[in-house]
Amino acid sequence: MTLHVIVLGSAAGGGFPQWNCGCDNCQSARRGESGFEARTQDSVAVSADGKNWFLLNASPDVLVQVQRTPELWPTGLRDVPIAGVVLTNGDLDHCLGLFLLRESQPLTIYATRRVEEGLRKNVALRTLERFEGHSRWHPLALEREVELLLPSGAKSGIFVLPVAARGKPPLHLMGVMDPHEEDNILLRIRAGTRKLVYASAVADAAPHLEEFASCDALLLDGTFWSEEELPGLGLSLGPAKTMAHQPISGERGTLRKLSDLKGPRRLYTHINNTNPVLNPASPERSTLEAAGWEIARDGLRMELG
Repeated sequence: MTLHVIVLGSAAGGGFPQWNCGCDNCQSARRGESGFEARTQDSVAVSADGKNWFLLNASPDVLVQVQRTPELWPTGLRDVPIAGVVLTNGDLDHCLGLFLLRESQPLTIYATRRVEEGLRKNVALRTLERFEGHSRWHPLALEREVELLLPSGAKSGIFVLPVAARGKPPLHLMGVMDPHEEDNILLRIRAGTRKLVYASAVADAAPHLEEFASCDALLLDGTFWSEEELPGLGLSLGPAKTMAHQPISGERGTLRKLSDLKGPRRLYTHINNTNPVLNPASPERSTLEAAGWEIARDGLRMELG
């Protein structure tokens, strides 16, 4: 069996270029300089049959992502190949797209009970519950593999194992809900024996080395190149660790911590607009590629199998 994967978006929150940012990367992207590819916010589509697709996160750019991905276009008047959405956390850049999918189309959503609870604190969720069955919520239990279901109730052939990944509550829930192990998860996606690990927000990759080593492809948090990336630009924001992201470089960086990982195809995703790896001529990009890693890009397709 083949696991079909489409990277719909590969940028961190705000996309690339980010609307309010004048950093060198964003200016180069606006000028259309070679290699500086515009990127929408992080999301992935997966399928076991190439016909029925599940979105991993629903970004604020979901409509653009669907429009430019023929596999996700309607096949009839109201027949859509998007069978459901799986959320890894309640961050706005991962769930705002749900509200853009608010037409009178039943929507199946998989999330931990904690993430669902956080979303229900927003009255806007009622736009997804205008009639009985408008939204169909399926709870994800940590470390328990579940097969995703098609809208008809038929089995999809896509199995998901949610794993707690150290992170923090969404910014809009800080101080409203205490931190919980279900706030942020990584996903092991399986079709037959083929596996993708999707870990776009991870504060510490160390507990997941065994899971990474046993997959065919890894999409890993590459938000920041360095711990002090944002403060180093003079921005009044903290280091990477205060945002629950493990940087790529440095003593605690994933490039070093995962240096023995050789088996799976390894790609960084959720790239922040300030990350120097977005410059194809940068020494940071050369270092990353020399270590056997790739940078995910919007529209990238993989067939594992």
